[in-house]
Amino acid sequence: MDFFKLLGAGAKFDKARFKEDISVFKPSKRAAHHTVDVVDSVPKELDFFGDHGRQQQQQQQKKKTAGVPTSQLSGSASQYIHTEDDHSPFQSESEVAEFLKKHRIKVTGSDVPHPVKSFDMLCKEHEFPAFVQRNLQKFGFRQPTPIQMQAVPIAVHRRDLIANAPTGSGKTLAFLLSILHDINTPEKEGFRAVVVSPTRELATQIYEHMRNLTFGQKVKTCLMTKKAATLQAEDPMMRQRYDILVTTPLRLVHSIQKGEINLKHVRRLVLDEADTLMEKGFLEQVDEILAACTSPNLQISLFSATMPSSDPVRVIIGAMNSATDTIDQQLVYVGQEEGKLVEVRNMIASGFKPPCLIFVQSIDRAQELFRELVFEGINVDVIHSDRTQTQRNRIIQKFRSGALWVLICTELMARGIDFKGVNMVINYDFPQSAQSYIHRIGRTGRAGRAGKAITYITKEDAPYLRVIVNVMRQSGCDVPEWMLEMKNPTNNDRKKLKKKPVERKDISTKPNYAKKRHQKKADGQSKAKKPRAKSDDSE
Repeated sequence: MDFFKLLGAGAKFDKARFKEDISVFKPSKRAAHHTVDVVDSVPKELDFFGDHGRQQQQQQQKKKTAGVPTSQLSGSASQYIHTEDDHSPFQSESEVAEFLKKHRIKVTGSDVPHPVKSFDMLCKEHEFPAFVQRNLQKFGFRQPTPIQMQAVPIAVHRRDLIANAPTGSGKTLAFLLSILHDINTPEKEGFRAVVVSPTRELATQIYEHMRNLTFGQKVKTCLMTKKAATLQAEDPMMRQRYDILVTTPLRLVHSIQKGEINLKHVRRLVLDEADTLMEKGFLEQVDEILAACTSPNLQISLFSATMPSSDPVRVIIGAMNSATDTIDQQLVYVGQEEGKLVEVRNMIASGFKPPCLIFVQSIDRAQELFRELVFEGINVDVIHSDRTQTQRNRIIQKFRSGALWVLICTELMARGIDFKGVNMVINYDFPQSAQSYIHRIGRTGRAGRAGKAITYITKEDAPYLRVIVNVMRQSGCDVPEWMLEMKNPTNNDRKKLKKKPVERKDISTKPNYAKKRHQKKADGQSKAKKPRAKSDDSE
């Protein structure tokens, strides 16, 4: 991959063709006197041309002087909320019901705590430590999002919780705040809160968020993944100095089995992207983690954009199992597989607004598409579980900074990772389930920003089209009547697709490469493969 990347590195950027897009990043004369407004209006992820580099460097220097660590946390969902003028306590149940309806919050369960209207109301009513509100203000959070309004009060009352909310709606901050309500002072008894996520990248992101929320405090958070295991996490004596653990399931299970970690003092367990952790492969690992959490005061919270039905208190933001309404969802019929590559190349030729994520169904297809696009004159790279952790970290950082315009990826990147400013998501290959579709397109349209999601459809995908149409309709998209009249796939069809994606022709237009791939695939099928549990970065 790096070899092909180098070959395409000499491509020149055609400023004439992208003149309209470049003008977006140039400050107006009127705005030149308001430096802060200019910098805030264009996130650093979108500053491809360095027009605001000096202003941003000055701001970064000020932050360093103040000792504030850099983070992806700042303002991640601040535009998703509706500002509340009235921060007074609720006077009646009817007022609560009206508030819930206004913010599209649905709650099931008995004796549910009231929501809060503001962070000030949350911190006062539920007696949060002062540093929590101080750090919320420091990192730009002025008003809670709907999931934070309702889920945090439930969690601080130590109720088991299942929380559903669209991607980019502030779920991470919701469960981190509930942890800090209880775990806000250091103790020498070991881990008291554990957050489990299915991938290393998401675990690292959560760790950075918690590190900033506890800035200036002695509460310590440990990140433990297969690659990021620290000496402090390995040393039993040092582990007693940590209060919160953020980890991936397989790494935690290995540590439990080796006797390196004791979870008997854990009072709060959070499963992020819980629907994935409940699937076969991860489920056995989660069972072992639950068995190790022996405290009678254990409280469990499950957070995801998509979740099956269950009995605990349930908070639903918006329509259940739907995408956020800030995403413009489009279906494009391309006929045969060859039509997909034509569509992508036409998009590049006509000019598009990066950053852009392109999802494919396998590692082989990701590599093939990369080989086709690397010579198109755009900054493109590919990420999947076969790349090393160092390579993946470098690619993610380049994409976040705007050095990469197009990132080709597998399902690995569909869950939880927060890329601010992603303008477009392309489902090059049809998603294998409604849940996969929701999480894929959820990488754009985050924090109240507008986004675009395009899904390519071939003849082979037609039997499953209604699955995506249903999600689009629930999200408020205009759907043609003839699509709504299509037959829903049977449960057996859905299970078949989820288990194995549609067989597709090679993306590669290079005969020699396609021939080698088919030979490699045939050799692989001739060998019996032993089934294994899902790894921490399984796709």
